[in-house]
Amino acid sequence: MFSFLRPKKTTKASKHPVKALSGVLANCESMAPRSAVEEDAFLHLESACLRAEAGLGISLPRPTLRFDVRGKTAGMAYGQLNLIRLNPRLLEENPDIFFTEVIPHELCHLLAHRLHGKVKPHGHEWQTLMRTLYGLSPRTTHSLDTRSVSKSISYQCGCGPVELSVRRHNKVSRGDTRYLCRRCQQYLQPATALPT
Repeated sequence: MFSFLRPKKTTKASKHPVKALSGVLANCESMAPRSAVEEDAFLHLESACLRAEAGLGISLPRPTLRFDVRGKTAGMAYGQLNLIRLNPRLLEENPDIFFTEVIPHELCHLLAHRLHGKVKPHGHEWQTLMRTLYGLSPRTTHSLDTRSVSKSISYQCGCGPVELSVRRHNKVSRGDTRYLCRRCQQYLQPATALPT
């Protein structure tokens, strides 16, 4: 019934890491990488899996890796699906941080689920795996520059241009709310709606 909690039998890991990593892209169930950085992410995930197998003394089924997270989130892990999702834009801008921190972070979520079942996402089990397997500080948030993925919509008032977040813009568009400028106390209007 809960086959995802038991390690599946896999072939013995190769003694030659280069040979073990060379077939990763050909044998994975994941989405095909679209860039060199995404290909490197597959290789770093495989390396992290090999390290976890050596540290825990078990064999692991390889997680599916997808590049479809949007917004400010760097990555997500789904234990029951054995799935890791990464933000492709932030990956392209910060590959080293993804390879050394984000991929191990997400893999530890999968490992915590596999070894302990349903646990707190950043609980003691996850923190222990982060420290012991990868020697990383168990941080729950990243410090990546997210300006390139932060979207805002231009609005205007008597003072000049004002940027609203997409969430606030959507509330205005639906007619749920209106926002006042803090300085001039006028209602904000979409910048494109004002006469030029």
